[in-house]
Amino acid sequence: MTSPKRARAVMLQGTGSDVGKSLLVAGLCRALTRRGLTVRPFKPQNMSNNAAVTADGGEIGRAQALQARACGVAPTVHMNPVLLKPQSDVGSQIVLRGVVVGNARAADYQARKGELLGAVLDSFERLRAEADIVVVEGAGSPAEVNLRAGDIANMGFATAADVPVILVGDIDRGGVIASLVGTHALLPPDERARIKGFLINKFRGDARLFESGLRIIEERTGWRGFGVVPWLKEAATLPAEDAVALDRPRAASGGALRVVVPMLSRIANFDDFDPLAQEPGVELLMAPPGRPLPDCDLVILPGTKATIADLAFLRAQGWDIDLLAHWRRGGRVLGICGGYQMMGRTIADPDGIEGPPGEAVGLGLLDVDTVLKGAKVLEEARGVERRTGAAVAGYEMHMGRTEGGDRARPILTLDGGGTDGAASEDGRAQGCYLHGLFAADGFRAAFLAGLGAASSGLSYDAAVERALDAIADRLEREMDIGAILAVAEQLSSG
Repeated sequence: MTSPKRARAVMLQGTGSDVGKSLLVAGLCRALTRRGLTVRPFKPQNMSNNAAVTADGGEIGRAQALQARACGVAPTVHMNPVLLKPQSDVGSQIVLRGVVVGNARAADYQARKGELLGAVLDSFERLRAEADIVVVEGAGSPAEVNLRAGDIANMGFATAADVPVILVGDIDRGGVIASLVGTHALLPPDERARIKGFLINKFRGDARLFESGLRIIEERTGWRGFGVVPWLKEAATLPAEDAVALDRPRAASGGALRVVVPMLSRIANFDDFDPLAQEPGVELLMAPPGRPLPDCDLVILPGTKATIADLAFLRAQGWDIDLLAHWRRGGRVLGICGGYQMMGRTIADPDGIEGPPGEAVGLGLLDVDTVLKGAKVLEEARGVERRTGAAVAGYEMHMGRTEGGDRARPILTLDGGGTDGAASEDGRAQGCYLHGLFAADGFRAAFLAGLGAASSGLSYDAAVERALDAIADRLEREMDIGAILAVAEQLSSG
């Protein structure tokens, strides 16, 4: 009996972090889907506090959720089987196929990661069984040869799964020739051979000026070039995966309404604010550590992976003083998830779920208390804002329960009859657990109107779809996608 065919696969690895792998995978997924192929994204191991809830009740990196959207399918836990969520400078929470399985210091995880390869390969095979091609994204760089033992993110996975690799270099940061040639020099011969070619990403200007650079890389490595991808301005519309993106200066919009978001040390799900950034009437400022919070109309306290630790971080920056001064001047404050918890009277972590066991005094802007206890809430949710009746949709992803007097004034009514959030008597302090609020166009318009600003009428979901299509169009022009398909090996089931 003839064995059934298994899906082709190709893996994009990078010369470093933040070279644009996630965006290229999303664009390639959309381009291949538009060619009529059934496509699935896959990232064996991701490290990010920007996570998405899946329909099968787990969590994965938001980049893989965006890539699933580019394929026109719902995200599943198998698209990112290992997710590491940093809780400190030396340790992370380990999420395996959507479920938290423990915490580990970086050194301990290096010893454990080889144990996870079986689950990673199983998830990969599940995706291959339902697709024509799987587009795989690496993490960091294969040139980090000090981390090669037990690797499941780059060449360790590619070798175990027998997947060809294309290496991505970022020319915008400089040194792209050295990055690609240096990676070739560091890899052993069998891993060099697994790399079938390279892509130059984030090029500004006339790509013909880099033709001699392409020849140098090809001569030094023996790899072929698959294209020079220009700087994609459409990427600004799409959610960024890594908090490193927040360090880049954001052009001032000149909007009449100024919104400030403090950049907490473990900030999470910061793409909550992307729809606000798209509004011409809003100036969204991400306030970096070491600087005071600027004067504004609204402060939004974002989600965080470690609420008590980031509350201490907020106070260490002096932001609590700035925030209370803003409050006394009549300003407004909105907290989402961990930011909502910070706004209360106390936060208790008796079991040490997010750090050492303990309790902290909150900012006192809301009459609520939070206890980090019980099962993690991971679910999609819909409902309406109680004040205006505007529809909302998003997801909850948090530990703990919040109760207190201001819970008698919830800000959301959820489908099924539940409520979410709390508000002060005058309504200037509000908080809730629902991520994704501002992606709902009607809610965003009503929220801005309540602050004296007007929405542009932006359809955020439509803007994301247009951006994915525009990026796919550019990749079709600038990349040799036919050649990439040719090296995406058609593997048999054995």
